[in-house]
Amino acid sequence: MGSKSPQKERGIRIAIDRGGTFTDCVGNYQGEDVVIKLLSEDPANYSDAPLEAIRRVMSHFLKQDIPRGQPLDTTQIDSIRMGTTVATNALLERKGEKIAMVVTKGFKDCLVIGNQSRPKIFDLAIRKPDVLYSTVIEIDERVTLEDYAEDPERHLTKVDVKAGTAEAKASELVMGLSGETVRILRRPERDAIRGRLQEIYDSGIRSIAVCLMHAYTFPDHEALVGEVAREIGFSHISLSHELMPMIKLVSRATSVCADAYLTPTIKKYISGFQQGFEGGLGSESVKQGASRGARCEFMQSDGGLVDVEKFTGLKAILSGPAGGVVGYAITSYDEKTKIPVIGFDMGGTSTDVSRYGEGRYDHTFETTTAGVTIQSPQLDINTVAAGGGSMLFFRNGLFVVGPDSAGAHPGPACYRKGGPATVTDANLYLGRLLPEFFPKIFGKNEDEGLDWEASRKVLQDLTDQINKETGKNMDIDEVAYGFLTIANEAMTRPIRSITEAKGHDTSKHRLATFGGAGGQHAVAIAESLGIKQILIHRYSSVLSAYGMALADVVDERQEPDSSVWKDDDDDVVTGLKQKMEALKEKSRQALRDQGFADEEIVFEEYLNMRYRGTESALMIIKPDTDEGQKLYSGNDWDFANAFVRQHRYEFGFTLDERDIIVDDVRVRGIGRSFQYEEKSVDEQLKSVARQEVLAQKKHSDAKVYFDGGRLSTPIYKLSDLDVGNVVKGPAMLADGTQTIVVTPKSTALVLETHVIIDLKEADKDKSSGSPEEREVDPIMLSIFGHRFMAIAEQMGRALQKTSVSTNVKERLDFSCAIFDSTGGLVANAPHLPVHLGSMSTCVRRQAEIWKGKLKKGDVIASNHPSYGGTHLPDVTLIMPAFDEKGENILFYAASRAHHADIGGITAGSMPPHSRELYQEGTSIKSEKLVSEGRFNEERVIELFYKEPAQYPGCSGTRCLADNINDLRAQVSADQKGISLIESLIEEYGEETVQFYMLSIQNNAEFQVRKLLKAVSKRFEGQDLSAVDFMDDGSPIRLKVTIDADKGEAIFDFSGTGPEVYANINAPAAISYSAIIYALRCMISEDIPLNQGCLKPITVKIPPKSLLDPSDNAAVVGGNVLTSQRITDVIFKAFQACAASQGCCNNLTFGFGGNVTGQTEVKGFGYYETIAGGSGAGPTWEGTDGVHVHMTNTRITDSEVFERRYPVLLREFSIRKGSGGKGQHRGGDGVVRDIEFRIPVQVSILSERRVYRPYGLAGGEDAECGLNLWVRRVKKAKWETSLRRLQDGRGGEDDDDEETEIEERYINLGAKNSAPMKAGDRIIVQTPGGGGWGRVGEEKVSGTRPDPTEGWKKGSHAAREEAALQV
Repeated sequence: MGSKSPQKERGIRIAIDRGGTFTDCVGNYQGEDVVIKLLSEDPANYSDAPLEAIRRVMSHFLKQDIPRGQPLDTTQIDSIRMGTTVATNALLERKGEKIAMVVTKGFKDCLVIGNQSRPKIFDLAIRKPDVLYSTVIEIDERVTLEDYAEDPERHLTKVDVKAGTAEAKASELVMGLSGETVRILRRPERDAIRGRLQEIYDSGIRSIAVCLMHAYTFPDHEALVGEVAREIGFSHISLSHELMPMIKLVSRATSVCADAYLTPTIKKYISGFQQGFEGGLGSESVKQGASRGARCEFMQSDGGLVDVEKFTGLKAILSGPAGGVVGYAITSYDEKTKIPVIGFDMGGTSTDVSRYGEGRYDHTFETTTAGVTIQSPQLDINTVAAGGGSMLFFRNGLFVVGPDSAGAHPGPACYRKGGPATVTDANLYLGRLLPEFFPKIFGKNEDEGLDWEASRKVLQDLTDQINKETGKNMDIDEVAYGFLTIANEAMTRPIRSITEAKGHDTSKHRLATFGGAGGQHAVAIAESLGIKQILIHRYSSVLSAYGMALADVVDERQEPDSSVWKDDDDDVVTGLKQKMEALKEKSRQALRDQGFADEEIVFEEYLNMRYRGTESALMIIKPDTDEGQKLYSGNDWDFANAFVRQHRYEFGFTLDERDIIVDDVRVRGIGRSFQYEEKSVDEQLKSVARQEVLAQKKHSDAKVYFDGGRLSTPIYKLSDLDVGNVVKGPAMLADGTQTIVVTPKSTALVLETHVIIDLKEADKDKSSGSPEEREVDPIMLSIFGHRFMAIAEQMGRALQKTSVSTNVKERLDFSCAIFDSTGGLVANAPHLPVHLGSMSTCVRRQAEIWKGKLKKGDVIASNHPSYGGTHLPDVTLIMPAFDEKGENILFYAASRAHHADIGGITAGSMPPHSRELYQEGTSIKSEKLVSEGRFNEERVIELFYKEPAQYPGCSGTRCLADNINDLRAQVSADQKGISLIESLIEEYGEETVQFYMLSIQNNAEFQVRKLLKAVSKRFEGQDLSAVDFMDDGSPIRLKVTIDADKGEAIFDFSGTGPEVYANINAPAAISYSAIIYALRCMISEDIPLNQGCLKPITVKIPPKSLLDPSDNAAVVGGNVLTSQRITDVIFKAFQACAASQGCCNNLTFGFGGNVTGQTEVKGFGYYETIAGGSGAGPTWEGTDGVHVHMTNTRITDSEVFERRYPVLLREFSIRKGSGGKGQHRGGDGVVRDIEFRIPVQVSILSERRVYRPYGLAGGEDAECGLNLWVRRVKKAKWETSLRRLQDGRGGEDDDDEETEIEERYINLGAKNSAPMKAGDRIIVQTPGGGGWGRVGEEKVSGTRPDPTEGWKKGSHAAREEAALQV
């Protein structure tokens, strides 16, 4: 490492990563490096680990013993760089500062509701992360955007008055920072703000988070609140427009709360840390007196360092893991060869994976850590809950690894504290972890090594359990190795998602592995991903700290924008260039203040761009000079073509007819501090002289288990090996901090900086044997369970990515699945429960219809209820996959997406009053939309646009372009599924894949039979029956009869009401979905959801009932309303929980269409479903404002909602007291109050407006919902009417008199449609959930784990807890 620092003569450079378990430190002085690893918590010996590490480094280099507690002399230190988990731990443990949130009136519950989806769809006891604030106050202020994006006329209001100026204080219309025109509806009163803030201050709160509606573009009102708060004396004030001026109220509000919550904690920590030094820390102290101060910088989540004085909570959350990414990016990526690298950081409880390619970091702007969604640039790091401490289980016939972790205490069994079987134990038992190289810190006196016998014992218990349950005769080796294989499978899933989901091919990457346990799993992970080369840096076990030493100081600046990019419009480009230059100047000044000269400062310039009408913006970096010459005719400001190119690469398509919008201008100022001077890996590979390692270098031998058995394996100490040594597998390379496993088919090469492992092509396991003869291998069954589910998940990602509509991309209203050759469900990613069982019926029907007629590349479309559809907006696309010869269909991939409009009598295609199917839009029984890869767009236009308009009163789709784009996205999702299964067949062989497709269904059948036997014991002698009613009085009756011996059940719906002349008829497929969903919730264990679940179940649906409607019956409400009532009835029969809100509260509005006989009007359609309360249960309270049971779609963010549509959201809050009372209270519903700014047709399709959601076990019923139209009408005066009658003018308007307008509250009932005028409002008050148990009875808490457990394990902070795994 070479230095460019102004104080290079002074010397000691220190880089520290304070992790959950260990603190790693790398010190450098006069060309010598020293590495120190110590426990992060060791109160008996020292109070602060980083200070202790610095003391040890200084003692080493200065050759003198510095006593503990003596302030350290900063004159000896050049710089300290640190990554810390202080912020993440405060977030995980909820131990931050007590704060208040300040928000616009009507939005006090915006963070309680969040995006309204529930984190785990099968948990009846819904757990949402707690909010960070202690109290919230509302400010009576309001602004909105004047224009709306979906305006077919593209009208733009121009104003000259700018936000933040003196004129803005008096103007109604103001130009916002983003270039959008803002209308000021209500200005806040200074005295009112002071009164509210003073109350908060007097209650003892000193830190506030302020987030007002649209403050990203109009910050004036937030600035006023900040000014008053400073006058009062608050010690910390976070304003959302200063932190992250990006659209999205909820993300900005959680971010600003996280900042206010964590920054004071960090400041406290830093102040304590600074007291350990004599002389100051940070750039200010360096400037004041060159002889005293030392530079001190902290690593931020975006991979850049920042001066100690500027380090804040929001940017600190990924501080530690970010160092590791910087470390491998700088040491393992070669600018000349440009081979991209995947980072694999395996710690004790979890594993972080990331990617570095194209010479720059991948950033993401919205991530969730510890249940808090944060909007801020962060490195794109994915975490999977599988690490060395992950626990091993055998459940439901499958090998399971994690997500539960043994933690640091008790730790794995081998830690001598009576812990459970973990991944570490499996590695130790198989000889892949070497006790002699492991610190002796275990046992009573903390002087014993790892306990191999303890690992053997817990693995023996698991082996006995597996052999007993499966009738197999496996030995401990096979079982332990099986668990390692499953752990590797779990870890490759997120790696595939960060690479393949963005269009990258994993096999073209290198794998850089670091962290304590990485070396033991690297080869297996690389093999699974098709990677040929692994890089392990010599400091791989302390790479995060080493990364800090190499990182640059970064200053990020961003401003919102809303320009429409036009190549021929110089004004737009000039305006953007000016904005960019202004940001660069601010950034340059900030870096100068930190001691950088102008020649050490470089910039990355970005525009955040998207197509009009879509919400998926891409952060586009300004092309460099070479790219500009090569790709963009010498124009390095050709952002538009760079965007189109990136869009095609990442999403696979472009929307050439749409405008390109610039959402944000961003500058990343980089202060180049240290230069990495080592040769790159590729340069070393060219020049290294290879020679086989000499036999005498061997340290010892061990029997190590590899696939197939134990082999005598030489062990080498890394320090004994020379540069150029080649070690052929099998071998183990180890030192005090890591163990590297070199498998029989791989070779290790030692370089100056790295160990390189080269992999040979692995033999494909294409074991044959006819399915009848073969036995199910539980390890393979678990692997295929993972693989099939991963395929369905990746299809879902492909669909979300390539779709255009808000419905699919933002609300995630879709499902993807794979099916066997008969149409039986194999794996369904847990997207929407209502699609679970119903897609299979659809695929089966189409498989029968097209038998023998399909070719490779064909895609069939269907949405008709009689053909396995749920309701018409849900369009299913099915694609077959053939064998190698192209003769037989092996399986199908299918995707079902809700299209926002498909025609019919109302905009949004969810008509409340439909009586016949044709009124609900296009109905497709079976159509070939794609023939051998050719997409038939003409037929789509006929089906979606022309045909529906031929019926009386109906229009074709109002957003045809979105339909076409979403259908194409569905095709690409199906194609993704097909190609992934084809590569699975290539890996394992057709017969093996077919065999396990069948076996995984048999496994699910076995688990459901087991559940039914257990249920029959629990309800022995009880009558499992229930009835509930739709709001029109139609009964849904159910009687469940269980055969305890066979584990079979009959779900008999006899007595259910007849088909209705309305739209709440539910196709039979929906009842199957509800049954699969309810059973999975009650099993409450992770079993594969597939066709096997339904084999032990017979469903009796009375013919001609509303659950078996005729071909042309209206069904739009069956999918979203009746499905919820069926679910409630099932749970009532089993006495599982009280009723939830029992509705999706479907709201649609819009205008336009091509109704026959009328002029075509261009318009739009919008659709949303609204949350309510969930039902309480025997050990849990209901949850407020959440989606329940058969749906889990998100709500559009309030600011995005107002930007896209002509609406004003007056209120979105919890409807207090609407949940049923009881021993456990039911969840409350919500209030959603929307004012329309132009005339639109508004429709509401809802239930539970008459029959209340029931309570159980003595709990009270919840409140019904209520839909109100606030209608502005002319006030009638008797005198005026009399005069008109006397004048003979009847009911004509009296122009002479000023008409007075009054507001009337009109009850719309459960299902209605109304033409609302500008200024009219709809208020939807959604139902609550029922209570459980009698009021006053003592609450029962379940033996559920701490709710934070779930997010702790998936968080970056937990990556090292228990990382004694070295």
